[in-house]
Amino acid sequence: MAAPMARSNAEIEAGFAANLHRLTGIETGGAEQPRLGLAVSGGPDSLALLLIAHTQFPGAFRVATIDHRLRPEAAEEAAYVARICAERGVDHAILSPEQPITGNLQSAARDVRYALLAQWSDDNGLDWIATAHHADDQLETLLMRIARGSGIAGLSGVRETNGRIIRPLLGFTKKELVAYCAAHGVVPCDDPSNSNTDFDRVQFRNWLASAPSTLDARRTARTVAALSGAHIALEWAAAQIANDRLVRPGDGKVRLDPQGLPSEFVRRLLILALQAVDPAIDPRGSTTDRALAALAAGETLTIGNILCRGGPIWHFQPAPERRQNH
Repeated sequence: MAAPMARSNAEIEAGFAANLHRLTGIETGGAEQPRLGLAVSGGPDSLALLLIAHTQFPGAFRVATIDHRLRPEAAEEAAYVARICAERGVDHAILSPEQPITGNLQSAARDVRYALLAQWSDDNGLDWIATAHHADDQLETLLMRIARGSGIAGLSGVRETNGRIIRPLLGFTKKELVAYCAAHGVVPCDDPSNSNTDFDRVQFRNWLASAPSTLDARRTARTVAALSGAHIALEWAAAQIANDRLVRPGDGKVRLDPQGLPSEFVRRLLILALQAVDPAIDPRGSTTDRALAALAAGETLTIGNILCRGGPIWHFQPAPERRQNH
């Protein structure tokens, strides 16, 4: 099976405009200026995002580049994006964390990046922040989550929207975006971390480079979209079922009747019950698996600060405070 043909620049621009309208209601050529920000790092994906957006809304959006201060080259890369924006009359800001990033660098850097973008968005009155995640990112994410044993929620992949974050390029491949930059005479920056095989994503990316051409990112995007639709449908159905199966008698207590329900709904109702007691809790994976088995066996356990009792009807309530030994 041959891979789908790469799309022309005009098709990419039209697809971007259609996606942006679908996700935000923003229309090209509209009288109202879009309150749109772009996250642009200097790599081919985000530079393509900048260039494509400029064809649709010349100078009518803002751009931010994050310098995580993890690499000495990052400052020059941010300055390079600033020059590209200046040439096109686009407002540009360089954002950096006040404190050094520590711990799991990829995860911590991602958290810092989105926090900085959120603050920048607030300061500039932006309704949307577009990032340059694309179809190859989606395929890599799907494979990583399969390897980790993710359920339907995880296999739904990178979401098109998450709060004010939008990803209008998810249907386009990296190859198409690289070609778009080349066609506009823009040379992307090269982040060496994209070749660091200490990261799981890079290992999958390298494996995909030698995988059969029949494993195509654009086809996989349709699979992920179907999984995402199934996840949304199950969430909606679980919320309807919760109206009959979840009881809140007061004092922070919750009862759940799991009898006769398919296991996927029981899993989702368990999470809803726990969040009814503590909205901040978000159990996933093995934690949820162990809890389901224990409650079905009539056992009592504690999840976070919630006391859970199994049996025919499951009971949840805030766990009593532990006594301190003096």
